Amino acid sequence: MRFVVLGIVLALPVVDLWVTTRLARWSGVPLWMWLTASLAAGLLLLRHERSEFRAKTLAALSADRSLMRELLDSGRKVLAAILLIIPGVISDVLALLLLLLPINQHGFRPQPATAGRYGGGEVVEGEWRRE
Repeated sequence: MRFVVLGIVLALPVVDLWVTTRLARWSGVPLWMWLTASLAAGLLLLRHERSEFRAKTLAALSADRSLMRELLDSGRKVLAAILLIIPGVISDVLALLLLLLPINQHGFRPQPATAGRYGGGEVVEGEWRRE
């Protein structure tokens, strides 16, 4: 079983570079341009996420947001940057799929458990009496 996994791990970069050269030959884009653009995008994403991580962590600690959600989002972006740095089309497609996941967007955020029936901690004005 170990040798099967080792064979897959060692064969993936070879297959990835073979697919990249075939795609470069088919599309007419030079191979070095494809690899350089992918490397530059990965390095820029890694640099941006490195500077953004501290701000996200401090904001999550000072607010009522989940720190784990911010850590998972940063980890997802770092993994995508590493996949962009690795030469090949297959790893680039995997990186783009990771970046397109709607994990930390506004429409996907669940309500916190303390939100209650009226939303996120709103005060409802009114009068009441005990019967």
